[in-house]
Amino acid sequence: MTIGITGPGRKAPRRSALVGFIIAAVLVGICLILLELTSDFLVDWLWFSSIGYLQVFLTTIGAKAVVFFTVLTATAIVLWLNGWFAVRFGRRQAAYAVAASAANPSGHTPPPNLLTFMRDRLPWPRAIAVGAGLLALLVAAAEAGNWGIYLRFLYHVPYGADDPLYHKDIGFYLFSLPAYIAIKNWMLLAIVLSTLFAGTIYWVHGDIEYDAYNRSVSPAVIAHGSVLAGLLFAVKAWSYGLDRYLLLYGDNGVVVGASYTDVHVGLPGLWLMIGLSIVAALAAWMNLQVRTYRLPAAGFLLVGIGSFMLSGAVPVLFRQFFVKPSELQLEKPYIERNIALTRQAYHLDQIAAKPFAAEQNLTFKTLEANKATIENIRLWDWLPLSDTYAQLQEIRTYYKFHDLDVDRYWLDGSYQSVMLSARELRPSLLPPNAQTWVNRHLLFTHGNGAVMSPVTRKSTEGLPVFYLRDIPPVADGGPKIDEPRIYYGEESDDYVIVKGSTPEFDYPKGKDNVYAAYDGAGGVPIGALVWRTLFAYYFNDPNLVLSSYITADSRIMIRRNIQERMRTIAPFLRLDHDPYLVVSNGRMFWMQDAYTTSSYFPSAQPAKDLDLNYIRNSVKIIVDAYNGTVDFYLIDPGDPIAATYRRVFPGLFKPFAAMPPDLQKHIRYPEDMFLIQARLYQTYHMEAADVFYNREDLWQFPRQPGGDGVSMMTPYYIIMRLPGEPQAEFFLMLPMVPSRRDNMIAWLAARCDAPDYGKLIVYEFPKEKLVYGPFQIEARINQNTDISQQLTLWNQMGSRVIRGANLLVIPIENSILYVSPLYLRAEHGHLPELKRVIAAYGEHVVMKETLAEALSALFIEPGAAAPVSSTTGEAPAAAPAAGPARQALDRYNRAVERLKSGDWKGFGTQFDAMRELLEEMNRQSAGH
Repeated sequence: MTIGITGPGRKAPRRSALVGFIIAAVLVGICLILLELTSDFLVDWLWFSSIGYLQVFLTTIGAKAVVFFTVLTATAIVLWLNGWFAVRFGRRQAAYAVAASAANPSGHTPPPNLLTFMRDRLPWPRAIAVGAGLLALLVAAAEAGNWGIYLRFLYHVPYGADDPLYHKDIGFYLFSLPAYIAIKNWMLLAIVLSTLFAGTIYWVHGDIEYDAYNRSVSPAVIAHGSVLAGLLFAVKAWSYGLDRYLLLYGDNGVVVGASYTDVHVGLPGLWLMIGLSIVAALAAWMNLQVRTYRLPAAGFLLVGIGSFMLSGAVPVLFRQFFVKPSELQLEKPYIERNIALTRQAYHLDQIAAKPFAAEQNLTFKTLEANKATIENIRLWDWLPLSDTYAQLQEIRTYYKFHDLDVDRYWLDGSYQSVMLSARELRPSLLPPNAQTWVNRHLLFTHGNGAVMSPVTRKSTEGLPVFYLRDIPPVADGGPKIDEPRIYYGEESDDYVIVKGSTPEFDYPKGKDNVYAAYDGAGGVPIGALVWRTLFAYYFNDPNLVLSSYITADSRIMIRRNIQERMRTIAPFLRLDHDPYLVVSNGRMFWMQDAYTTSSYFPSAQPAKDLDLNYIRNSVKIIVDAYNGTVDFYLIDPGDPIAATYRRVFPGLFKPFAAMPPDLQKHIRYPEDMFLIQARLYQTYHMEAADVFYNREDLWQFPRQPGGDGVSMMTPYYIIMRLPGEPQAEFFLMLPMVPSRRDNMIAWLAARCDAPDYGKLIVYEFPKEKLVYGPFQIEARINQNTDISQQLTLWNQMGSRVIRGANLLVIPIENSILYVSPLYLRAEHGHLPELKRVIAAYGEHVVMKETLAEALSALFIEPGAAAPVSSTTGEAPAAAPAAGPARQALDRYNRAVERLKSGDWKGFGTQFDAMRELLEEMNRQSAGH
């Protein structure tokens, strides 16, 4: 007799197969994720070991692991307990049986649906554990990113000053408050997920019914929900306690930080909300006895209405009708707090303000006394110079000058400002038929050398004068480079293998190429098959296993982009946008400025478009372009955030004194920080609350014409001698103008040289005196008929006139000189030439071929006639002076020639000799 298989019986094997497939897919996915994590971990282990920062890696990965597993365990336990209670107290099989019998008096069993299957056949203990584990896994993965917050909290050092409202050390806000907020957010999330998790179980078991015919909640659900509601209100009470400190980060448009309304209404309101939340929590827990929805609902209404009134409506009405009519008087103490703490957070309080007379008494004698300033006026802007570098010095299409940097060197006994750029190699620029794996990863591995030129000199053709040029680099007045190969730089974005069986391309030479072999210590050993297999999986590149060019001594260089390299080691530091090249003792290094930042400094104005209201340039980073070694130097040990990281990572930071002395000479004040400080100083130089409130003395950056209209001037590096200082220094400076005006009101400068590195100075002009600003000088240049006609003529002759990016404002003694370079470029060419220099002083604007000629036209008057006796006018009286007069004229002509050639020393000699002759002639004339 054959027994037929019923419909449900036939579906069982299919269901089992589907379940098995799902389980297998999940297991495979988990294995792949674990394999990916393992490969990442091993590669990081090898890489950090190779550069000497294994302890940093272990601390970081250990902190992530502790946070991950702590949150995973805590979240899983909380969810599992809620799920277990829901299953334990939510089973209603008897009710289901009664309901089923009543609905089916015939005894016919209805077909099973999803809910009944889940209720009756799902292994609930296992399902709860799996569900709690998966949800906890997601929460832990997100929370692991807060590892830095918890490390800073555990190892923090005090700031050393208190906030004026709560009188807590500012270190509490920088380190403790973010950790408390992160913990509070996790607790709220755990309670919400527990509610959803338990609610789903109750719904499956029928304890929660919500449809068109029935809406009911069982007493077990009410009891469970009351416990969770009480916990929620308790956490909210703590949250309102933390919100007291968050008042210090408010912004009502007048005050950043706690305002009058916040202190007199918002703060008492938060204390009331803490009390209401505690009452609501107690009411929810009391509902365990009553088991009605009314008490929890009343708690939610109490807290909700209280929050709306005490945190919303009442403060708004109070500010509108009580504070605003007397706003300045009431808000004055809080404005003063905001000014003081903002200046402290950005070190604006350390800017030294000095008067600047803005006189109009420059002479050639003054220029001679400030020769170092004149000889370092930057006539080469980075944009036209980068085109010139590319045309003259990239040599081959696969070489690339990523960026041009401004620095200073002692060359030939003088302090000179130069521009330089590394000649890096970009394999993606190789011809398409040369884009092979061997070429990209084994043959074309490094750039070669650098180009350097002085900022103020040009050849007779209008091209830069190279101090460093060609491949291999030739030093012609610049520092010698003994090791020119660049394996780590700004362009390096792919791995390469060195010490392989094939030589590396070094540089082109005629029709042939020169090859070299790497003999440094950079890279990770990859000779063993196990490591080749690991990196092949990591890069998804089987060639690493199959290639016969890889030997037992081979090393793989990864993370060759210097900023990626630094971020991988110290992701908690914020990097300046512009690392710059330094040539020192025959080697090439990258210097990078790094910042410690926070957005939790109390009552400080946040930086525009940046998530911070506190910043310090505490770290200088040096990367060897050949070996890839990375050194972190702590330049500001007084920064509490840097001091905290020093405790977290004891071997990471070196003292600044350990930096090689020659490299110390090339540190410079970073642009990003200077810009942040300058933007804030436009407002926060006003220290009087009433002046600040009315914005009476608001500053802004000068406007300047640009290719696409009008733009704001950017800071620039310059060598100059400050008024009253004995010698010239390297500065980063930026002029300032009044808000909605173009006349200059001040200029801000940051000192870059030791022993005054990092000191900021602002020179303020007399407010009763008009000093032309850059935009006004630009207008005078455009209105000069000789200049405008010449520019129009050039533009009509197949050339394109390019103005300098900045009209340079050059302070000399107590006067201001303006200089702007002018370039010509063929209409379809890419080789700009420096053809003219425009100079302006006072009411005068000139354009000449060289800076020396422009200054000569501004400051040297035509030669005076020979003196004649004012009493007799006799010929014998004039005769003796004829010889000296010719000599004086000759000295004058020689002085002008020296000036045009840029020989300031020779000019000074001739000028002094001319003065002596004229004085002698004057004495002889007086004697007659």
